[in-house]
Amino acid sequence: MRFSDPGSPRVLRPPVYRPRAWAWAWERALQLPKATTPDVEVRRGIRVPMPDGVTLLADLYRPRGAGPLPTVLVRTPYGRRGPVAIVSSRLLARGGLQVLLQSCRGTFGSGGVLDPFRERDDGLATLAWIREQSWHAGPLATVGASYLGIAQWAIAADASPDLAAVVVTVSSSDPRSLMYLGDSFSLEAALGWAYIAAVQELPLGQLRMLLMRRRLRRALDAWPLAVADRRLLGKALPYYQEWLANADPAHPYWDDRVFSARVEDVEAAVDLVTGWHDIFLPGQLRDFRRLRDAGRRVHLTIGPWTHVAHGLTAEATRRAIEVLRRHLIDGADTRSGAPVRVYVTGAEEWRNLPDWPPPGTLTQPWYLHRDRGLSPTPPGPSRPDAYRYDPADPTPALGGPVLWGSARRDNAQLEARSDVLTYTSAPLDRPLKVIGPVSALVHLASSRRHTDVFVRLCDVDARGVSRNVCDGLQRLSADHPPTAADGTRRADVELWPTAHRFAPGHRVRVQISSGAHPRFARNPGTGRGLHEHSPLLPADQRIFHDPEHPSAILLPVLQTRR
Repeated sequence: MRFSDPGSPRVLRPPVYRPRAWAWAWERALQLPKATTPDVEVRRGIRVPMPDGVTLLADLYRPRGAGPLPTVLVRTPYGRRGPVAIVSSRLLARGGLQVLLQSCRGTFGSGGVLDPFRERDDGLATLAWIREQSWHAGPLATVGASYLGIAQWAIAADASPDLAAVVVTVSSSDPRSLMYLGDSFSLEAALGWAYIAAVQELPLGQLRMLLMRRRLRRALDAWPLAVADRRLLGKALPYYQEWLANADPAHPYWDDRVFSARVEDVEAAVDLVTGWHDIFLPGQLRDFRRLRDAGRRVHLTIGPWTHVAHGLTAEATRRAIEVLRRHLIDGADTRSGAPVRVYVTGAEEWRNLPDWPPPGTLTQPWYLHRDRGLSPTPPGPSRPDAYRYDPADPTPALGGPVLWGSARRDNAQLEARSDVLTYTSAPLDRPLKVIGPVSALVHLASSRRHTDVFVRLCDVDARGVSRNVCDGLQRLSADHPPTAADGTRRADVELWPTAHRFAPGHRVRVQISSGAHPRFARNPGTGRGLHEHSPLLPADQRIFHDPEHPSAILLPVLQTRR
């Protein structure tokens, strides 16, 4: 078969057949089913013309000797070699699928300049180009994780009906919500990603990324935020600077970078895979809800994973092969059963659910009490607890939804700090099953009109070890929330959703503090913009828990006898 390229007069060189040892190793490591098509041919450097004259490069993976096939499009800014290529293209091709792996604009040989998240026009143009190729026949699909998922959402609503399936892992249609969680700034994720984008193609780029965490830790302590990139790389990183300057959700910068308003228009079947400790989880669950409310076909899997966990990669790859083969090769969506599958931590078991949030739960307030108690019983009269938050010595982040490292940690060191309050229940006499969205309402008074409230839910085992379950932060501005006549304010904090079983004999604990640095940027207490210089002003905080100010964490408790 002759593989011609309409964007170039030349005929592509013959297919390249690569040794299969790496693919075998990955399949064993990920515990994938045996390959249905072990011989894969790869055609590299295919030139894909864009309407504005820019040319993007792509590699085509397909079963050896096959005729025209349906095509899976993978668009990535991270290059077409290495683990991304093995997982998102070669392993899919060994499963009998044809994959076009394309470098996003401005990356790894593709022309133009990378403009993060603006992937709609190039993605749609690539789909149109695929439809004209002699090696393509039938439906299309897309697949990918993280940024690759954002690239899918950019085109999913506007693709023609031949887009049969969209498989998104640890990503969402709204990258802005990731950058400004709780109206704060996701410093570690934003600066870390900007650094990767800046160095990945430089000499020794892979080594630079391996050493990134040590360099990144030093840079994340820089103040003001606008100099952190210079400390990290010796120069300004344009994407990072843009995110600091364009924090306002109404800023035009986000008009063609956020795709949430069109999610319900996606006609393709959508498969979502994520983890309880993934940075994109809240946004991905909002995408699921939009699709369900619109009556679309969608399946959701949530496991006990962080953004880059090995188990996540294994599950996402298995599901991608299953879903894509069903829609592209079998030609029909024959799947039946529950639309949601979640892993329940604490019980260490998978559970099928009819929806998310799951029916059959009751929102149960667990109130903060005097003497640092926690109980479903409303509080009685008590005096507020106090602490001082000093942004010059910010409360550190420990575990949680992170890009790197362990999610669930022993919180002893964090809870020993004077700027962290803890409220703990009596030992449970029966299991407590918490499955669904978690939130908190905290009544406080602060010496600063601009401050943060961080809330963490922990499981304290019989030995007294406190491990985090989920958490969240909310930034308070001068006028939001409003100040009551008695000087208090009510902070509503959205925590990460969860599915967790507290065992009998364990205790429920709630932490209250005013930061989690560097996961969230420290609050200087001035209200100035993220890109502006600001002094670091300590905040004296008082947390109220009395009948007039019933601070509580709101737990979705599963009402079953199981």
